[in-house]
Amino acid sequence: MLQIFALGAAALPFAPHAVLAAAPTERRFVVVLLRGALDGLAAVPPLGDGHYRELRGSLALPAVGEDGGCLALDPVFALNPALAAIHSYWAKDELLFVHAAGNGYRTRSHFDAQDLMEAGLAAKTGQSDGWLNRALGVIQPPLGDRRLGIAVGGAVPLLLRGKTRVASWEPPGLAEASPEFLTTLAGLYAGDPLLGPALGDGLRGQSISAAVLGDGGKGGPQGFGPKSFRPVAEAAGRLLGVPDGPRIAALEMTGWDTHVGQGSTAGRLAQNLEGLADGLQALAMALGPAWRDTVIVAVTEFGRTVAVNGTGGTDHGTASVALVMGGAVQGGAMHGDWPGLGSLEENRDLRVATDARAVIKGVLRDHLGIDRAALEQRVFPDAAAVKPMDGLIRA
Repeated sequence: MLQIFALGAAALPFAPHAVLAAAPTERRFVVVLLRGALDGLAAVPPLGDGHYRELRGSLALPAVGEDGGCLALDPVFALNPALAAIHSYWAKDELLFVHAAGNGYRTRSHFDAQDLMEAGLAAKTGQSDGWLNRALGVIQPPLGDRRLGIAVGGAVPLLLRGKTRVASWEPPGLAEASPEFLTTLAGLYAGDPLLGPALGDGLRGQSISAAVLGDGGKGGPQGFGPKSFRPVAEAAGRLLGVPDGPRIAALEMTGWDTHVGQGSTAGRLAQNLEGLADGLQALAMALGPAWRDTVIVAVTEFGRTVAVNGTGGTDHGTASVALVMGGAVQGGAMHGDWPGLGSLEENRDLRVATDARAVIKGVLRDHLGIDRAALEQRVFPDAAAVKPMDGLIRA
C-alpha cells in the first residue's frame, strides 16, 4: 500500500507519474534505523584493541582466519561473520564504518533516544519533525507537488514527519477497496477542492506498487524477526530504482535490544546481523544502475555495555557504530576516532568519539548538495558545532 503523508497525517494513494517525473535530484539516499541499540562492538569488533578479549569475555568473537572467525577490515577492526553478505562491498570501496558513534545526547531510554535520534537533536525542545523531512524541505518545496521521500515498511517514522509531504509503502495486509467502491467515492468527493483532486491522483496512480514490485509486493516474510527486513529493503530498492520513483527512503529494523542470550557467532544478535546484511545486499541489487548514485546510512539510538551481563547479554550503553554503504560512497576504510577500550564511560561503556550527525551532515552536503548554512539552520538547528565529516562520498 502506497500513500502520501503531509504534516504527519495520511492523505491518499501515491501518484508517482504526476508528482515525481521531474525530480530535483537523481541521487538516492536511504536511512536505516536500527531500533533497540545495536552492539557496535559485536558488529564491527576491535579485535586489535588490547583490552577487547578481556572485557568482552564470552561475547568475544574469534579472530580473522579462525574457524568461523571474523572477516578482515583493517589492523584493528574486523567484521562480524554474520555480516558476510556485505563484506564484498568493503573490498569494492563501497562500505565504511564510523565506530564509537553517538547522536549528541546522553540517555539510556530507548524512547527518548529514538525520538532525539530521529529529530536530530541533543535535547528535547518540543520540535515534532524529523531531520530527514527537514532535509527534504531544502531539496524540494515543502508544500509543492514533488514527493521525493518515502517510508518503506510501515508507518512514517518521526524521521520523515514534518511539513514536506512524503509517501509511505507497506507490505499489503489489509483488504483492498473494490473498484466499484473507489469509483463511488471519487464521485462523492469530485466537488471537494482538496479531497477531489487528491483522490483522483491517487486512483490514477494506485497501480504503482503492483507495476514496480509485481508479486514481490505481496507475500514473503512479514512482521518481525531477522528475515522481515530483506523483503522491505528489496522493495525500497525497486521503488527507488525506477526513473519516476522516490529518491530518499527511511527503513526500520528492530530486534537489537539484546539483554538476554545475545550470543557471539550464533544466537539472537548473529541472526539479526545476518538479516541486516541480507537486506542491504537485496536493496543494492534491486536498485540496479541507480546503485552508483546511492548512499545508505544505518544508525542506532545508542550502543551497549562492553561487558556481558548476568544473562548472557548486554545492557544499554553509549557509543555504537554507524554504517555507510553505497555506490557513491568512498569506502574501504574506517572513519572517525577510536577512543579505545582502556578508558570506559562510567567504567562500563564505549565512549563517544564521533557525533553521528557529522556523518549525516557529510552525506547530505557532499551527496545531496545541501549547503552548510541549511544544515546548521534548518536540518540540525542545535548542532552548528558539529562539522560535516569529509571524505565519505566519491569525488
